[in-house]
Amino acid sequence: MGSVLASWRRGPELPAHARRDRQGRSLPAPPGSAAGGGELPAAPIMAGRNPGTKLELGWISKVHVNRPAVVRHAEQIKKWRTVKGNWQAAWLLKAVTCIDLTTLSGDDTPSNVHRLCFKAKHPIREDLLKALDMHDKGITVAAVCVYPARVIDAVNALMAAGCDIPVASVAAGFPSGQTPLETKLAEIRLAVQYGAREIDIVISRSLVLAGQWEDLYEEIRQCREACGEAHMKTILATGELGSLPNVYKASMIAMMAGSDFIKTSTGKEVENATFPVGVVMMRAIREYYWQTGNKVGFKPAGGIRTAKDAITWLMLVKDELGVEWLKPELFRLGASSLLEDIEKQIFYHVTGTYPLLHDLATV
Repeated sequence: MGSVLASWRRGPELPAHARRDRQGRSLPAPPGSAAGGGELPAAPIMAGRNPGTKLELGWISKVHVNRPAVVRHAEQIKKWRTVKGNWQAAWLLKAVTCIDLTTLSGDDTPSNVHRLCFKAKHPIREDLLKALDMHDKGITVAAVCVYPARVIDAVNALMAAGCDIPVASVAAGFPSGQTPLETKLAEIRLAVQYGAREIDIVISRSLVLAGQWEDLYEEIRQCREACGEAHMKTILATGELGSLPNVYKASMIAMMAGSDFIKTSTGKEVENATFPVGVVMMRAIREYYWQTGNKVGFKPAGGIRTAKDAITWLMLVKDELGVEWLKPELFRLGASSLLEDIEKQIFYHVTGTYPLLHDLATV
């Protein structure tokens, strides 16, 4: 088990891809191509926040997404061989550190939020971590995500537990976005006042569908201002944007307006995080980085339930954006039930058997 730590510090091994020239070298994507591949340039030292830019409609006016190529690439992603043994355990632990552990139910109470916070601090059983020699590495989830009304409960529970895991709160008319801007801004300010250090806002999808990019930019910019020092993740609700070009354009507008992360879904849409959408959003992130030098994080959310799903998203992020994005500052997994399956797989890796119902704590 000793090699788990070394594997955890490195990256998942990736399959060979077809983006090569005749000499076998990687082919970089030209700036502006939403369907190209390639490697990122060497990264400068960056500030932790995305300051945004002025609105540049020229960046999105002639965007073309080669949908058949993106869909074909997504089908290849599903066939990637997952890692095994110590590599698998290491990268499942890496995935744990990137999870926004979430409860967004109408029947949320202080008690179930407290249980969620305890699980956030102790995501994997201590004896399992000791068997992997990872018990002293401070493995926790990246954040706890709740509704604004439950932020104080989460802050108090985490404070009582003596840990510094940030509380994230959905806001701005989550999940539909069908509320006036003034109400959205007030909700954001309240969540920050209650102690949320991260805010997951949701955009007005109608602005994307109508091509009202200036209005979308201004809405997100004002939300960013209302967040103050709290980091802002902008939920695009990609399943309701109508097309992949709209996903790319909305991603770029959100980043120009100062989003620190762009996020696929609320988890409440019919279609949530998918690999085609992930590819397009990550290539928008790469284009924005090339244009501005600012790194923006990526968060797939909704429908990510299995350990294999988590590893595949990690592999895709490394393939598209590079190993520097494989940390909680730039990559999150929005999930409520994913952690349970990850802990089951780690239990199997350590013991050789799958756990019974009473072996693992549930939230």
